[in-house]
Amino acid sequence: MLSLTMQGLLWALVIIIALLSFDKKTYKTLLNTPVRQTGVLACALVFAVLWRIKAGILTGLDLHILGVTAATLILGWRLTILSSLLATALLAAFGQIELELLPLQLLIGAFIPILLSYLGFIISYQYLPRHFFVYIFVCAFITAGFIACIKIGLGALFYLAIGQYNWQELADNYVYLSAIIWFPEAMLNGMAITIMITYRPHWVKTFYDKDYLGS
Repeated sequence: MLSLTMQGLLWALVIIIALLSFDKKTYKTLLNTPVRQTGVLACALVFAVLWRIKAGILTGLDLHILGVTAATLILGWRLTILSSLLATALLAAFGQIELELLPLQLLIGAFIPILLSYLGFIISYQYLPRHFFVYIFVCAFITAGFIACIKIGLGALFYLAIGQYNWQELADNYVYLSAIIWFPEAMLNGMAITIMITYRPHWVKTFYDKDYLGS
């Protein structure tokens, strides 16, 4: 379905983002912190389960919960990318993802949503009041729902650009489904973050007690 040239380009982008996510200090801390290792592996398993439960009408355009926004807030974007790589490798090993579509799934289904989720956190932290409820509803709930819609839009635009499907097919069988998936995505991520910062706030990398609770 995808040409070798396109696959090569997608793999190049995947490798570049993966290399940029590598940080010596972050990985050194990971190796010396068993709790953080458990968090990375737990997120990878959660991703694998969420991404395995999917539905779709058009080949290559599946609908499923991403879960990356909450993971990004908990682990930070670098380690969330590591978790997404582990989850994707696990799914590919069990034949749940076609090797041809592997780089596309990594880019549109993981890397870009992770980076946008972290960007959403940065924007919120810089320009909105640093408040407990702002963190939950903006950084987790609203951002997650927005990211779900962006992921669907990017997938549709990609397949439209390569001529795999026409716009009417994409709109009727995929794009309009964003109206259905955004709320479950937002709710799941929002609930996960609420539980984490209530019972284990020190596990959430982007939650700063002094800023969000002090206000």
